[in-house]
Amino acid sequence: MSEPEVAPPELDVSATRYRSVDVDGLSIFYRDAGPVDAPALLLLHGFPSSSRMYEPLLARLSSRNRLVAPDYPGFGYSAAPAPASFAYTFDHLAQVVQRFTDIIGLTNYALYMQDYGGPVGMRLAMARPERVRALVVQNAVSHEEGLGPLWAARRRFWADRAAHEQELRDTFFSLATTRQRHVGTHPYPETLDPDRWNDEFAFLSRPGQHDIQSELFYDYRNNVARYPSWGAWLREHRPPSLVVWGRYDPSFLVAEVEAFKRDVPDAETVVLDAGHFALNDKPGEIAHLVSSFLDRTLDTRSP
Repeated sequence: MSEPEVAPPELDVSATRYRSVDVDGLSIFYRDAGPVDAPALLLLHGFPSSSRMYEPLLARLSSRNRLVAPDYPGFGYSAAPAPASFAYTFDHLAQVVQRFTDIIGLTNYALYMQDYGGPVGMRLAMARPERVRALVVQNAVSHEEGLGPLWAARRRFWADRAAHEQELRDTFFSLATTRQRHVGTHPYPETLDPDRWNDEFAFLSRPGQHDIQSELFYDYRNNVARYPSWGAWLREHRPPSLVVWGRYDPSFLVAEVEAFKRDVPDAETVVLDAGHFALNDKPGEIAHLVSSFLDRTLDTRSP
């Protein structure tokens, strides 16, 4: 007696898919959740993280939105060519992400930008403003006011790389600094899971990472130089914006919130008792804020 055929299980349309795609010879990993025809949110991660940082949103928002979170070259599960064969600049990362959106057919979206996601996202927005329907800014700086005292040593590195590179490497990639990115000035550090910074330290300890990340951070000086042009673009376009800020961030100051609001007066702003990686600290609260913002800002269907 033959066994009855069993139909394959139906894929939950809100489930996260873990995929890689070839972008001009580079393997780019990304997380893709939610219905493909729903309004899209492109999530751009920070340093030294990856698309993994957005898992709390993928799990909470994918019933009504499509969420796409790529890993940049040199991060996460994406290809990490040596700096001798790949220019690690923010211009180049933005070009790769833009090509990535073309290849997967993501033609319009809201942007969620955290940390390094800010300079990548602003380049995308300025290159193709017709694609960007809204901004969610979470501890990503576009103004000098947002840079705290920690940036003094970093500016010395930019001014004289040869003289200060070893100093930067000794501190920037250490376990203590990796922990501090998460803890910051949090009054209750015992409530933070140490897996967060130990996982990131393991990533930073992979072969070649110090060279890759030193190259990219040296280029960060060009982001600061572009702040005036980013501000001008924001004042001209005034995109619907939600600014969510963790007040315990040791590097990016709360003053950025008011600086952003000068350029986009209608921006919605919320300051949370959270750190640089606020999404880890307040996942439910941020998910509610973002969901409500997207519902008010985007159509309920993809155009």
